[in-house]
Amino acid sequence: MALNNQSSVDEFILQSFSENPQIEILIFTFFLGLFIMAFTGNSIIIIVITLNPGLHTPMYFFLINLAIMDVLFTSTVVPKLLKNLLTKNVISHGGCLTQIYFLTWCLGAELLLFTVMAYDRYAAICQPLHYNTLINKQVCCLLVAAVWAISGINTTVHIIVTARLSFCGPNVIDNFFCEIPPLLPLSCSSIYSNKIMVALSDTFFAVISFVLIMVSYCFIISSILKIRTKEGKKKAFSTCSSHLIVVTMYYSAIIYIYFLPGFGQSRKETKVISVFYSIVSPALNPMIYSLRNKDVKIALKRLCPFLWK
Repeated sequence: MALNNQSSVDEFILQSFSENPQIEILIFTFFLGLFIMAFTGNSIIIIVITLNPGLHTPMYFFLINLAIMDVLFTSTVVPKLLKNLLTKNVISHGGCLTQIYFLTWCLGAELLLFTVMAYDRYAAICQPLHYNTLINKQVCCLLVAAVWAISGINTTVHIIVTARLSFCGPNVIDNFFCEIPPLLPLSCSSIYSNKIMVALSDTFFAVISFVLIMVSYCFIISSILKIRTKEGKKKAFSTCSSHLIVVTMYYSAIIYIYFLPGFGQSRKETKVISVFYSIVSPALNPMIYSLRNKDVKIALKRLCPFLWK
């Protein structure tokens, strides 16, 4: 009730992909296929790792959490997007805040988890003799709990300052789903606190995390180059190549969306890229980790032998 008293806007209109119904049907089919891929692929990753004791290691424990985040991420965005493609592109004020909450939570958690996974690879390759001490079961649980908790606290603060905003004018969100940056310009009250929170979050979750990942990989690459045998170098690099590919895809989209617009990047291109990191990337992640990981492929073959017949 408090939200309704502070705002005269009961719903927001989301940007449509096209005015042509036939094109929107094609887009609906495309996004539905990606959603099925993301949900099924990540669910299989979770099941395969859970049912195979040989994969109960820190690296795969972090991978399970990444898969859970991807499932939650796509489930937050895609069902409403698919519904809007068939009906009116509208979302309620409360629904918009709910979508922002889970989307921001998953986004921040994934960025932090990528940093944790980079540290895991650093410990495995650069400190192999101390790996079991640096990355044990208790440390893994603590790191993952911190990832979810820190992102959750950040999201809660965002929602508190966003829920206090008044919307009494335009209600067209210049995006395909609810995010904080395109929502703020619609407010008819001060958004100073929101801008401060966005700047702090971008710095912590994106910039600092990215720097830590790059530092980790500088040490990793340096250690790999010191390995004398070609086979040893290949084996060491294969343990972190999937993570590096996913991080590159994800951060490329994040930088394009949150940093390039300040240098004149168009909102139209930004909206298209936002679809990539929210839908396409979660659909590709399971394929990248399964196709490039020998252990996952062996476990998947044992679980679903009919796929290889």
